[in-house]
Amino acid sequence: MDDEHGELIPLKDTDQTVARDDDIRGMTVRDADGEEIGKVDELLVDTVEDRVRFLVVASGGFLGLGEHKSYIPVDAVTAVRDEEVHIDQRREHLAGAPGYDPELINDRQYNEGVFGYYGYVPFWAPGYAYPAFPFLP
Repeated sequence: MDDEHGELIPLKDTDQTVARDDDIRGMTVRDADGEEIGKVDELLVDTVEDRVRFLVVASGGFLGLGEHKSYIPVDAVTAVRDEEVHIDQRREHLAGAPGYDPELINDRQYNEGVFGYYGYVPFWAPGYAYPAFPFLP
């Protein structure tokens, strides 16, 4: 990304830990209508601010085959309860979203497109306010 915000890397590739009760990886993700979208596969963390910026959500497939991964800004999370992560987007909208590509997670233009698609301001934009959720580092 840039010097001020660092790189985005999967949480599993950092030396950070999340308390077991606060770790949302593996939880079911539900859309704005309550429909199951998939499961949180990974969290992408900004290496400078140590904050989660994106959820990687895996859906479909069997044992990883045929699986689709979505790349969703953490700003979309509206609630975490009962082992479920709720987001403010609908399944139909998610279907047309830019897909998760590990080669592009630090491409600023790509990420601007992802934030724009979901209707959010990028985290590096002036005036950005990080979501206030207790599970996020």
